[in-house]
Amino acid sequence: MAERRLLRGGTVLSMDPEIGDLARGDVLIEDDRIAAVGPDLDVGDAEVLDATGRIVLPGFIDTHRHTWETAIRGCAPNATLDDYFVEVLDTFAPKYRPDDVYASNLAGAQECLNAGITTLVDWSHINNTPEHPDAAIAALRETGIRSQYAYGSANTSLADYWFESQIVMPADDVRRVRDTYFSSDDGLLTMALATRGPGFCVDDVVTAEWQLARELGIPVTVHVGMGRLAGRFGMVKQLRDLGLLDQGTVYIHSCYLDDEEWQLVKDSGGHISVAAQVELQMGHGCPPVGRSRQVGLRPSLSIDVVTTVPGDMFTQMRAAFGNERFLVNSECWQQDVDVPDTMLTAREVLEMATIHGAEGAGLADRTGSLTPGKQADVQVIDATAPNMAPLMNPVAAVVLSADVSNVETVMVAGRTVKQDGRLVGGFDRARQLVEDSRDYLVSQVERQPDWIAT
Repeated sequence: MAERRLLRGGTVLSMDPEIGDLARGDVLIEDDRIAAVGPDLDVGDAEVLDATGRIVLPGFIDTHRHTWETAIRGCAPNATLDDYFVEVLDTFAPKYRPDDVYASNLAGAQECLNAGITTLVDWSHINNTPEHPDAAIAALRETGIRSQYAYGSANTSLADYWFESQIVMPADDVRRVRDTYFSSDDGLLTMALATRGPGFCVDDVVTAEWQLARELGIPVTVHVGMGRLAGRFGMVKQLRDLGLLDQGTVYIHSCYLDDEEWQLVKDSGGHISVAAQVELQMGHGCPPVGRSRQVGLRPSLSIDVVTTVPGDMFTQMRAAFGNERFLVNSECWQQDVDVPDTMLTAREVLEMATIHGAEGAGLADRTGSLTPGKQADVQVIDATAPNMAPLMNPVAAVVLSADVSNVETVMVAGRTVKQDGRLVGGFDRARQLVEDSRDYLVSQVERQPDWIAT
């Protein structure tokens, strides 16, 4: 007998263009699937959950986060991108033990779920030993989050791994991880390859890593066109010259792509992941929301690093929205013309955080919208709270008013992971582990005056 639950009487933002929005609607969940969406559904003996005064929508999708850095949250608030390479990748990363990766991924994934993020692309460039990926995957699996685990390089030496590197990721270990944990692509956890790409690596290394992804049938995710150095590499054109522009590749940041490169990404079936708050704050470049949309791409949103920015999607939506509209308004003011009808809207930003994220992660067939037949990745947001009431425009309420405190209920594949505003099972164990990890890591590096870890 299927488990049947009905979210009754909420404001439904389905993110499915055929279903649309419902001022008052129901969402029927059977086991792990969305069975029906509509007003006043007749559902017989289903368990009824009252969603009156709530907004029901798909879980957010974070298409790029270095989750292993949770244990050193806030260690680099003033860092530029160049600073980050030194202060994090060349300082903390070599000290990470498998236990630190486990603690960070456990706490980081629970942070996602608490904030309504039901799908996480874990860009895990911390595989200093074979035990490191095992620990990362174990933590993701334990939390019940939907995750694409992106196997990345080790971080044992900045010079060796990030400047014209001649070190290839350990292919045998990547194959081991694929065979051991991802023999099927149908589970909550799937796999990608987190490559460094041209400019960071010599051509032979870039080609070897791309060929490995092709061999294993997994997508590639890569940082391109950002910051003082990588913004000048012309990485997408280099990938074209190497014959490595594959469909489904996710290009992160992409702040300094030229017109030719934008067209190459579009024509090859690539996707864009924008981390607006980090890009503005750390100097990656201007978030390319408008530029990617101009060529017909559907960008997604990501958090990147909690060493320097918040870990919730509300921050990213507002950073992307505010910056893009500033750029358009400023340009129109300088030219003394009216703003175009195509200027970014709040709904389009919400699409970036949901269905476009699912497309970027290659998971649009199973998540990203409240579409019957998809898995039930759902969040329920309290619209009666002081920062939300009175509810007038539900899209505006989510994008511009809501915060993590309003995320009341979260489900992943029908399993409730947050209820009544609290994580199911609590956060105490993860918090203790990640605090212990913080203290160990701080003891291994030169202490900064603002840190309070003992």
